[in-house]
Order: sequence, then structure tokens, then C-alpha cells
Amino acid sequence: MDAMFQKQKIPHQGAGQIAVALCAICWSTSGLFIKLLDWHPVVIAGGRSFIAALFMLAIKLLFPQKRAFVHMRGKSDMSAMFAAGFCYAGVMITFVIANKLTASANVILLQYSAPIWACLLAWLLIKEKPGWEHWIALALAAGGMLLFFKDGLKTGAFAGDILAVVSGVLFGANSVFMRMQKNGNPSNSMLVSHIVTALFAAPFFILSFPTFTLSSTSAVAFMGIVQIGCASLLFSYGIKRINAIQAMLTASIEPVLNPLWVLAAMGEIPSPSALIGGAVILFAVVFSSTIRPIMSLVKKL
Repeated sequence: MDAMFQKQKIPHQGAGQIAVALCAICWSTSGLFIKLLDWHPVVIAGGRSFIAALFMLAIKLLFPQKRAFVHMRGKSDMSAMFAAGFCYAGVMITFVIANKLTASANVILLQYSAPIWACLLAWLLIKEKPGWEHWIALALAAGGMLLFFKDGLKTGAFAGDILAVVSGVLFGANSVFMRMQKNGNPSNSMLVSHIVTALFAAPFFILSFPTFTLSSTSAVAFMGIVQIGCASLLFSYGIKRINAIQAMLTASIEPVLNPLWVLAAMGEIPSPSALIGGAVILFAVVFSSTIRPIMSLVKKL
């Protein structure tokens, strides 16, 4: 994936933000396809991760990278790789289970506490102190999330809500452990996460064997290749070039776009507060990404 981006004349930080934004767009299609696919959610998670793992292995063979799996720098790189992999596997697994136990609005809202956890963990683990613009963006994003889900937030099962919070903590931790590999090859962590998720889901294929049709197979293939396969490569590229908190703020585009895909395909119209909340979140992401370059440009004038 790096080889493809290196041909472009885009500064590393800008390319990193673009990559994470594209990753969030890919992630955002999950809601639509999960709604359309009549399979057990853990089977969906395992199936798409199995396809994503095959896709990522194929990309690695077609576009070999300078830093391969066996060339990692010592135990710390190896530990960060597996920590990120297991964290993201935990994100995918807890997310689908939480959706079965509580309202989906609760799950998305609580999972996207991730920027806060990424902010705190990055500060503690890798000494990436958040800038003032990140604190402002975090406050705006939190307010936007509350507006976005105000009409859909319901009282859910306590276990499901707890799992959604765990998913958010793991999502934030994953970005930090991925960031710790900025001199290595973070895509290996994403490959590990998909292998772990597929293995976890394997028994569910026996307990709840899915019905394979052309539409269901196509949907799972799309989710595996595009929704999490391409997304994993894009996130791996982007996290090497922007800090963990900025990555999580940019990824907050996902829950804004998710219902828009459903609107386009199924006619579900977001409430006015959801539209306002989405605009606030998008503003927070754009603000945190552009304010410093704008200030630097103004000083030079």
C-alpha cells in the first residue's frame, strides 16, 4: 500500500489524513450491508474478516513492502503489533455482540468515545500530548455525537452498553498501538486482527450455518475486500503519518456517513438533530486538521 501512495506528490501528513478519511468512508458502509444481510452477526464478522485476511495477503504479495513481518525491530515492535491486532479484533467482536444486547444507537455512540481513550492512552504510552485544537475538536465531536444520536438513544441492556464502552476503549488503544509502529509495518496488526476474528467466529459457522446466495456472498465479499480489507490498509498507511488522536477524530466521519448510505439505499431519513450533529462532527475533523496549517500560512503573509 505504501508503494502506491509514495508515487503521489502529497505531503506525508496530508496523505495520512486522506488515507484515514477514505478508511472511514469504507468502514461506514458496514451498517447498510449488515442490514441487508440475513446472517448471524458473528458469522458476518468472521466471514468478512476471513476474506479481508486473504485480500491483505494478496496485496502483500503484489506490493511487497520494505519492512516485512520478519524484519521488525525487536520485542517492542512485535508486542505493539500483536497488541494492536488483538485490540482491533476485540473491537470487531465486541461491536457485533453489543449490537445484539443493546440499541445500535447506544453502541455507536459509546464506541465513538474512542478519540477520548486514544487521547489519554497516547499521552500515557507514547507521550503524544494533544494540541489545543485536539481538545476543542474532542469537545465538539462529543457534542456532535450527542446531537446526532439524541433521537435514537434508548435505554439498553447494561451488558451491551458495557461491551460498547469496551469496544470504544479497544478502538482507541488500537490506534495508539498502531501509531507505535510508525517506523514498522502496522498493516501486519490489521492482518492479525482479521485472523483472530475469523478464528473466534469459526464455531458460529457450525452453530448458525449461513445461507449462501449470490447477493449474500457478494455482500460479504464487498465487506471483506472494501469495507474492512481496503480500510485496514488505508488505516495502516495513515496512522504512520498522523498522531493517534487525529486519526480517531478523522475516523469519526464513519458514524456520520453510516446512516447516509442507509438513507440512500433504504430511505431511512435522519432526524434534524442528527444532521446538525453530523455537521458539527465534520467541522471538528476539518478544524483539527486544518487550523495549524492555516495559522502558519497567515503568519507567513
